[in-house]
Amino acid sequence: MAVEQTYLMIKPDAVARGQVGRIVSRIEDTGLQILRMELATLTAQQAAANYAEHEGKPFYEGLISYITSGPVVKLLVSGEGAVAVCRKLMGATNPADAAPGTIRGDFGLSVDANVIHGSDSVESAEREVALFFG
Repeated sequence: MAVEQTYLMIKPDAVARGQVGRIVSRIEDTGLQILRMELATLTAQQAAANYAEHEGKPFYEGLISYITSGPVVKLLVSGEGAVAVCRKLMGATNPADAAPGTIRGDFGLSVDANVIHGSDSVESAEREVALFFG
């Protein structure tokens, strides 16, 4: 496997519930390296650019409203197969379907409040890193 970089974002619900440290520990426990980490509140423009593929879907407006509702933690993560490792670590999008031991399985409350976003490919990671870290 190649060394990759990926983008993760701890969402407002997890930040508000004080779950950041526990989630970051899980990422570090995989052996991946956190290259950059920032606390920020996303602008509507950043949120719209990140979730552009969902524009026009019934949940889009709520998603943009939610992701800009409070601070998030943006992470640039690197390591062997980082995208796949993070996808497996996060678990299924719906916490009800996520396995115990995954971030969403252990901390997620609902599909809407599923605590973490992660790039789904190296190409998405490149786009998201550029969007959120410049």
